[in-house]
Amino acid sequence: MSSRDVEGSGEAAGWGASGYWQALVAETVGTFALVFAGCGAIVIDAVTHGQVTHVGIAITFGLVIATMIYATGHISGAHLNPAVTLAFSATRHFPIERVPAYWAAQLGGASAAALLLRAMFGTAASVGATVPRGSDGQSFVLEVVLTFFLMFVIMAVATDTRAVGEAAALAIGGTVLLDAMFGGPISGASMNPARSFGPALASMNWSHYWIYVAAPGLGALAAAGLYRALRSGHSSGDPIQ
Repeated sequence: MSSRDVEGSGEAAGWGASGYWQALVAETVGTFALVFAGCGAIVIDAVTHGQVTHVGIAITFGLVIATMIYATGHISGAHLNPAVTLAFSATRHFPIERVPAYWAAQLGGASAAALLLRAMFGTAASVGATVPRGSDGQSFVLEVVLTFFLMFVIMAVATDTRAVGEAAALAIGGTVLLDAMFGGPISGASMNPARSFGPALASMNWSHYWIYVAAPGLGALAAAGLYRALRSGHSSGDPIQ
């Protein structure tokens, strides 16, 4: 993921009429992979009585995000997350008119993956649904903060030429892994409304879904706004000493 992938009108990513559809397909495939691998790790951990482990689940989420950024970043910008798309649009790094189509692609990919997991394994682990294990308040705050960390890193590597863009996938995947390691046991460490939507649809468990829409959106907007302010306050291009 680089600034060339997400900034401006979209033509920088090669978007003509065909390029736009290619970007939507890339978002669908990337989000499908995220849910199929990440939530699949949760489901398989349940059906194998813990053989994947919590650490394995966190690593899976981090790795699938990193690999999908490498695979689709040059095509669609590899948002793979409605909260990321929203934050990019709010900070003028992504055209607002393309947001609904990106959201549809992300939700569609997540839903297809979760429904395939449901067909394979039934409702084991609620198909990887994110459900608070503490109070709603604890999970809400965790999801805001975890998404803030994630979006702050994304803004650095995707919109700022001073950051090392070649390591973007590793930085973002590493942040997802970090967040999942310590936040997962309480909130599920979703950070992504699409990641939570697919399993909620497949398991028909919508009881706490509002948390996983509102909190990631709030965290992503806060992080993008803060990074934009920091960047505009230091626009010389030289590192801060």
